[in-house]
Amino acid sequence: MSRALRRVGALLILLTAAQGFAPGGAFAKPGKTASVSDDLTSRLAAGSFAEISGWDRDDHLAALSAFRRFCNSRDDTRTGVPSTSQSQREVLAELKQICKDAPDAASNSDARAFFERAFVPARIVASGFVTGYYEPEVDGSRKPSEVYATPLYRAPQGLTLVTDKNRPKGWPADISHGIRRGKAFEVLPDRPSIMKGALEGKDLELIWLRSPVDAFFVHVQGSARVRLEDGSVIRVGYAGKTGHPYTAIGRVLVQAGEGTPEDFTMTGLRGWLQRNPQRMDWLFAHNRSFIFFRAIEDIDPGQGPIGAAGVPLVAGRSIAMDHSLHTYGMPVFVDADLAGSGLTDPRWQRLMIVDDTGSAIKGQARGDLFIGSGAKAGTIAGAVRHPASMTLLWPRKLAHLLGQGS
Repeated sequence: MSRALRRVGALLILLTAAQGFAPGGAFAKPGKTASVSDDLTSRLAAGSFAEISGWDRDDHLAALSAFRRFCNSRDDTRTGVPSTSQSQREVLAELKQICKDAPDAASNSDARAFFERAFVPARIVASGFVTGYYEPEVDGSRKPSEVYATPLYRAPQGLTLVTDKNRPKGWPADISHGIRRGKAFEVLPDRPSIMKGALEGKDLELIWLRSPVDAFFVHVQGSARVRLEDGSVIRVGYAGKTGHPYTAIGRVLVQAGEGTPEDFTMTGLRGWLQRNPQRMDWLFAHNRSFIFFRAIEDIDPGQGPIGAAGVPLVAGRSIAMDHSLHTYGMPVFVDADLAGSGLTDPRWQRLMIVDDTGSAIKGQARGDLFIGSGAKAGTIAGAVRHPASMTLLWPRKLAHLLGQGS
C-alpha cells in the first residue's frame, strides 16, 4: 500500500483490514497437478481473451504505457519487499523481457495485439474483493510549531526486513521489521509507544503536519503531497515500518458498538474523530503498525507516488495486491461494478498492473485500486468496497507453470 505505499488501501482498509481470501490451492487448471512452487498458492483457471468481459472495450494503449514503467525498473529489494520465491523471480525476469520487447504501439489495436501475443489469460478462481486508495494532500511545515505539531518520521538507521534467512531465534512471529545492531536485531517501538514519545530526541522528524488525523491517514495511504506554509509542495513516501501488526480502526469502532461498517467510510471516520477528539489517541493506539517516510525528490511532480515496486503509480491502472502471491509488473484485468463510488462510469473493466502491496492486502483475489491524488480521488477511493473478478495475464513463455503448455 507503498509499500512502498503501505498502502494499505483507501480508508476502507481502515475498516476491512485483512479482508483477503484464503489461498485456494496452486497455480493450475482445475483438476490438474500444479507445477509451480507451493509459495504461489493461488488457483488459476485457463481461459481466453474472448471470455474476458470488457476486454475489447479497454484502453490498451493506456495499459501498455503503465506496463512499460517496468522495462528498466530495479528489483524491488530497494523497498524492503523482495520477491518471495524463485518462481516469482523467474516471472519478474520474463515480465521485464516482455516489456523490453514491446513494440511502439501506434494504436489501441496494436497494444491489444501485443498483450494477446505475449500473455495467456489465467482467471483467479477465488471470489475477488477490491478497495481503493489515493495520495492525500495535507498541510505541513518543515519546522514544528503550535499549529504544526505532529511529525512524520524518517526511518531509523539499521531498519531491516526480517526474513527466514536473517530471523533471530525467538523473534516474534508477527513482527516483520527490526533494527539491526551488528548481527543482532532489536524490536522497534509500536504506535502506542511512539505516541508517548519513544522516538523523540532521535532527530528522525521529517516534516510536521497540522492535524494528527491527517498524519494517521497519511500512514494508511503510505504517501502524501504536503503543502508548506510558503505555498510550495513536497512529496513524502513510504520508507519502512516498525513491523508491528496492522489493525483497522474502523473495525475497532464497529466492535465497540459505535456504528456499522457502512458508517465508517473515510468521511464517517473523520466525522467520528471530530466528534470524539478525547478518544482519538485511544482509537489510534489500537493500530500498532507505524510507518516511516522519506522525501520524494527523484520523480516528476506530475507523476503518481512511488509504489512498492519502486515505480510511480498510475491513477486507474495501478493495483496493490498480495506480494507473497503476485509478482510486481504482472498485468491483471479487473472487472467490478463500483456502484456508489462516485465514478462517472462505475463499471470498472480495466487492465491494471500489480505495482504495489499493503499490510491489509492479503489473499490471491484481494486488490486495492489506486484512484489518484487529492480530495476528489480520496472521496471515490473511500467508497470503493466491492466484489470483483480478476484475470492475470500470465507470460506465454512461462505457461508451462500453469500446466497449460505453451
